[in-house]
Amino acid sequence: MILGAYIVMNLIGLIVMKLDKERAKKHQYRISENTLWLVAIFGGAVGTTAGMQLFRHKTKHVNFKIGFPILAVAEVILLSYFFTL
Repeated sequence: MILGAYIVMNLIGLIVMKLDKERAKKHQYRISENTLWLVAIFGGAVGTTAGMQLFRHKTKHVNFKIGFPILAVAEVILLSYFFTL
């Protein structure tokens, strides 16, 4: 169940980054940076990091460029630790 939720959150993270990039290109209403961070913090950091690289989105923002990958590593470590108990 936890692994399933983790996978879903990362898919959401990937999709949210794609949607925000598409909206940015079209000069439409954007997804807030707070929302992007919330998705990452609640288990979607790997997906948001992958989306950032795949869609070349938010790569010039240092807080995203460094923060998302660090959070992703932390989430993977915590998930690995949880499953080795």
